[in-house]
Formats: sequence, structure tokens, C-alpha cells
Amino acid sequence: MTRQQVASPLPMARPLRLPVSVTRARSRQPVPVVRSLSAARIGAQVRALRMAAEVSGGELAKTSGISASMLSRIERGLVSPSVETLERLANGLGVPTSRFFSDQARRTDFCHVRAGQGVVVDRVGAVSDYRYELLGHLLSGNLFVEPYLVTLLSGADPYVTFQHPGLKFLYFLSGEVSYRYGGKVVEARAGDSLLFDATALHGIEAIHSGPVSYLSVVFTLRE
Repeated sequence: MTRQQVASPLPMARPLRLPVSVTRARSRQPVPVVRSLSAARIGAQVRALRMAAEVSGGELAKTSGISASMLSRIERGLVSPSVETLERLANGLGVPTSRFFSDQARRTDFCHVRAGQGVVVDRVGAVSDYRYELLGHLLSGNLFVEPYLVTLLSGADPYVTFQHPGLKFLYFLSGEVSYRYGGKVVEARAGDSLLFDATALHGIEAIHSGPVSYLSVVFTLRE
């Protein structure tokens, strides 16, 4: 060869491209909180008793010897407290431990009667021209309560032979009367109140000024 042959340059190698794995972040769903029904009831009772005692969570936690975060979890029903913890809380609230297990949420009745919307009833043995307006009614519990707004109409006469089981509370709203209870007679006017055993004869002996109206609440035990 007359001329030195020069080898042609080799093609440049392309850089290797490794596959890139892309990991997409998965959206995390909040883990549902599973609450025990009994724990929720106990927690609600602890909170109700604490609020009734007008004690803050921090104060109750301190007097009971538990952490504030633990008390918060108990009241929200997130944990089932041990018997020892419940005893500490009971001591802090000044109540027996059994109060935490009373099923008040199921047994509690609530009655709201707006002004002028009571039910006018004809009571058995009611005296003429004594108007009875029932102000509430509860279905649960062993105590039967009858709250009435009693108004003496223009034709009402004195009547002193009321007699029935239970305790009676009277609060006079208007008028002035002489009220007899057994052998005792008292003068009663607006703002005065009477509380007595209703098994004795009782009632208004004389009407001095009107109109006469009073709140009458009778308490008896259910049979």
C-alpha cells in the first residue's frame, strides 16, 4: 500500500439509560376509630358528671392521678378504662363507681312545654271552676310527677277536702287565700309556697283577693 490506511473511527457508544421506576405516593385514608359501645357510654357518663361538678378536665385528671390525655380518651370513648382508673375518677368526682354504669341516656325523659301550651285536663273529682293545665309528663322512673298550673275561675268556691296519696308542692302566683291543712290554717299570697303530705285533708278555705293562680306539683310512687 502506498499510503498508510487509516482505520475509520468506531461509532461512539450511546450511554445506557436505565429504566427509572416511579413510585406514586398513595393517598392515606384515615383509619376509622372503632369505639366500644360500653366505653362510649362510660365516657359520656364521666364527662356528664365532671361538667355537673363544674370541674375542668385538667383538674379532674390531677385529683384522680391520671394524665389529662388519658381522661380525654376516656371521655371520648376511645379506651376502656380499668377498674382502678374508674375508682380514681370516682374519688376525684366524689361519686360511687357504680354511677359510671348507670344507663341514663336510655332512661332519661325530657319535657318542654312552652308558655300557654299546657294541656287543659279534666281531673277525676275536680272541683267546679278550678282550671288545671298540665305542664309536663314523664314516662320513666319510679316517681310519678304531676305539675299543674291551677287557676280559679270567677265562679270558684273554697274547697278544703282535697285528699290523695303523695307529696304536694304549691307555689302561689297571684291572689291571696287562707289555706287549710288538717287543723292548721295559713295565709298564702303570691310568692308563698307550701309543701306537705297530701294524705291529710287540705285546700283553700277562703279567697281574699283574686284572681288566684298557683303551681301545684304532686309526687307519687308508681305502682
